[in-house]
Amino acid sequence: MSTLVFSTRNLPARDQREAWCAWFDPVFGLDFADDPDGTGFAAESTVWQAGGAAFSRVCAPRLRAVRKAVHIRRDPCDHWVIGLGGQASRLSLEGGRLTVPPGQPFVVTLGEPSESEREADDRLHLYLPRDRFAALAPELDRVRGRGIDGAAGRLLADYMRLLADAMPGLAEDERARMPEAISAMVAACVVPTATRIAEAAAQTDLTRLERVRQVIRRRLGSATLTPATLCREVGMSRSQLYRLLEGEGGVTHYIQRHRLRASYAALTDPMDDRSVAAIAAACGFHEPSTFSRTFRRAYGVSPSDARAAARAGSAPGLLAPTMSAETRSLRACLHGL
Repeated sequence: MSTLVFSTRNLPARDQREAWCAWFDPVFGLDFADDPDGTGFAAESTVWQAGGAAFSRVCAPRLRAVRKAVHIRRDPCDHWVIGLGGQASRLSLEGGRLTVPPGQPFVVTLGEPSESEREADDRLHLYLPRDRFAALAPELDRVRGRGIDGAAGRLLADYMRLLADAMPGLAEDERARMPEAISAMVAACVVPTATRIAEAAAQTDLTRLERVRQVIRRRLGSATLTPATLCREVGMSRSQLYRLLEGEGGVTHYIQRHRLRASYAALTDPMDDRSVAAIAAACGFHEPSTFSRTFRRAYGVSPSDARAAARAGSAPGLLAPTMSAETRSLRACLHGL
């Protein structure tokens, strides 16, 4: 099983905490001391297994997770964990206390006692087994218990967000080939030597491309979305940006493609009742005639015809992955690596 989902959201509120604790036991113990009983704990954990690594996304309310000596004895797993939170993480480790700012990756190991406290958050975790990623041992052990800051930290954070976006759409055989790419990228960010940066060049470009895509999505309707704007917001020179998007047809074409896709999605959404002109403007097309001509060239129909065709039919629903019957704990996921 390569995709595993555990959720308490459909359980009665009185049962949610117990179910969430059972999912993490015995890897972690959970402490809800600061919250009154009976308030419920609606949370969800998704784990993707990727050829010997595991990547997880956890959306949960405030909590404190502890891994004490008793947990290590019951579950002698010593994987490295690279975490990334949207909220600050307050860690208590063997080397002392550490507060990691939001958006900064940090490295810990399951082989040592630890405590982690944070507010309600949507967090990412990359689990790297020591046997599978032995080549990274010196570097990861050197930075364990630390946050990874600076440009390398921002690059690693962007890469983890890219993984979170990409994992649901990857086939199982594609995930099986990911450890080498993950290893190269982690090595380049933890100890950024010239050789390692070169080895991770493809992953670095994907991460930078994702950063560009996020800026475009954020400023899709802006008339000031230009190559100069992108360079300034992603921290890239003009030549770097043009080289990055050369294989995408160029900067202008890449921006226009995203605007067209967004307009198509809105026009074919039966719940979107905005006018064609309003949708066009929201996607950065401020001249109706230009939008109609560009849309027809890309999709072979006018915007109005695309909307009419979508409303005459029905879009298929998406099925969410579910947890396998025989995998009912985080421990089972990690020991399956």
